[in-house]
Amino acid sequence: MNPVTFTAEELEAIQGWSTDSQTLASEILGRYPDKRSAVMPLLYVSMIENGYVTAEGMKVVAALTGMTGAQVQAVASFYSMYKREELGEYLISVCTSISCFLLGADDVLAAVADETGVPDGETGDDRKFTVEHVECNGACGGAPVVLVNYEMVEGVTPDKARELVRWLRDGGPDVVSTEEMQQLFGSRKSFDWGVREIEGAVLPVPAFGPYGSAKGVS
Repeated sequence: MNPVTFTAEELEAIQGWSTDSQTLASEILGRYPDKRSAVMPLLYVSMIENGYVTAEGMKVVAALTGMTGAQVQAVASFYSMYKREELGEYLISVCTSISCFLLGADDVLAAVADETGVPDGETGDDRKFTVEHVECNGACGGAPVVLVNYEMVEGVTPDKARELVRWLRDGGPDVVSTEEMQQLFGSRKSFDWGVREIEGAVLPVPAFGPYGSAKGVS
C-alpha cells in the first residue's frame, strides 16, 4: 500500500507530531483498507512520540482513524503495553504468574523495588525507573522472568536482579538487549535460542526497528 495523503482535518490533528511520526502514520494508514484497523499501530506511534499514550495522542489517533475518542481510549486501556502515564527511562517488569511465583518472583520483585527505591506500580521521581509486576510472559520454563523495556531475562534471582538494577543505573546503556542481559544476569532458559538477537530496545516500549524503537547491538 502507498502512504495516504492526509485530509485538512487530519493534518491539523497530527501537526503536533514530528515529521518522522507523521510519515510513519501515513505509511501505516496506507496498509489498511479500513482506517480503523490502524488504531493499534497508531497508538504505538503515539506512545513513541510522546513517551506514553497521552490524552492528546488518543485524540490524534481518533482523528486519523475516524473513531471516537472513547473507542480509542477503550483500545488503549485494554492492552497493558499502552502506557497512559509517563514512564522512567527503564521499565522493569517482573512476572508474578504461577510458575514465576513458585520460583521466587515475589522476592525478585522486592529486590528490584528495594534496589531502585521505586515501589511496584510506580515511577521514581528522577524518571530513571518504572517498576511493575506483570502476568505471564510465556517463558514459564525460564522462571522467574524479568523484562527491561520488554527485553526478556530468564532465571533471575533476587541478587542478580539487584545487579541488573545497578548495571542500568550506573552504566545507563542506550540499548538494552535480551542476549546481553541474559548472559550477565540470567540463568535457566525455557529453551536454547536458535537465532541471535541483533537488536535491542532504546525506549520503554517493545523494540521494533521500523518504528525507531530498536537499535542494533554489537
